[in-house]
Amino acid sequence: MKLAFVVQRYGLDISGGAELHCRWVAEHMARYADVEVLTTRAEDYITWKNRYPAGPQTINGLTVRRFSVVRPRRPERFGRLQEKVLHHEHREKDELRWLDEEGPRSRSLLRYIRRNEAAYDYFIFFSYRYYHSYWGVRTVPRKALLVPTAERDPVIGLRLFKPLFRMPRAFIYNSCEERDMIRTVSRNDDVPGAVVGVGTETPASASAERFRARHGVEGDYLIYIGRVDQNKGCPELFDFFLRYKQDTGSPVKLVMIGGSVLPIPGHPDIRYLGILPEEDKFDALAGARLLVMPSFYESLSMVTLEAWAMGQPVLANARCDVLKGQCLRSNGGLYYGDYREFREALSLLLASAGLREALGRNGLAYYQANYTWQAIENKYLGLLGELEGK
Repeated sequence: MKLAFVVQRYGLDISGGAELHCRWVAEHMARYADVEVLTTRAEDYITWKNRYPAGPQTINGLTVRRFSVVRPRRPERFGRLQEKVLHHEHREKDELRWLDEEGPRSRSLLRYIRRNEAAYDYFIFFSYRYYHSYWGVRTVPRKALLVPTAERDPVIGLRLFKPLFRMPRAFIYNSCEERDMIRTVSRNDDVPGAVVGVGTETPASASAERFRARHGVEGDYLIYIGRVDQNKGCPELFDFFLRYKQDTGSPVKLVMIGGSVLPIPGHPDIRYLGILPEEDKFDALAGARLLVMPSFYESLSMVTLEAWAMGQPVLANARCDVLKGQCLRSNGGLYYGDYREFREALSLLLASAGLREALGRNGLAYYQANYTWQAIENKYLGLLGELEGK
């Protein structure tokens, strides 16, 4: 069987999000199939400027075919179009203009898919909201599997996506909540699909002491791992954390790891460390009292799974139904809907080592049952086997 994984960006230096999800799954599925990756030359998800050379290259043993983006995204035009399609009366052609600007617009990628349809058994498209998935699924619908990575944000309600969600041969969902949301907006219950997600691996050993020594972090700390931006709930996290410090006098610190597009408050107990190597990330996670996940929009949250794989509890934003659902299914974390609940849940977790350990154990059991790589590979193989049998 030959599989093409189709994603907006791809590379070893692209961390997090659907792009990392795609790379991990592609590398693992290469054990069972002939796998190639079809992607663009873009590295930056804000502008989609061509950076990587065009053509095939090999990354971790896989052939990666890169195609040029027609032009970079124009942020001001994109902002105006997004404001119109999300908040004002508009027509479907306005949504198509928005999609063109959302990008990354690569005609050569679509042309390759159309001309080489017969060379692949299935095309696995990642992220429904981008140009390559919308037009790619329409190009090869009977061979298209869609990993939507959909979040409960206003884009899911755009009318151009409703027919798209009824086109693929099958769906590979990240969570029950994502599946139910897409079925609600598109009535695509008759399209086959499976809730799969993505696996994760943790190091054989992690050292909190090594992290503290390298980065000069002392005392108890919460950890946030991920992109520091508005949609991830970081402004609210800063507000809640600083209010908590003022209300309780707690000495706890907030350690943040990941790239940032926001200013970081100048407070001595907020330690922003930027993007760190994997060893440092897992060392930091091992030493934390808990992982805090303030995001409003997630289709899964890989870092939450990493925390549970490390036996760490999670404090999550209940206004993200995926995070709340994962906490309920795993019994591996608490969740909050406002500052009062944040304050009480955090105080409870910091005060009780027994509670933290119990939640961490539950999270680890949930990870082992559902998100080891063997479990993920089996789900992909099961869905592909069902499709081959039809």
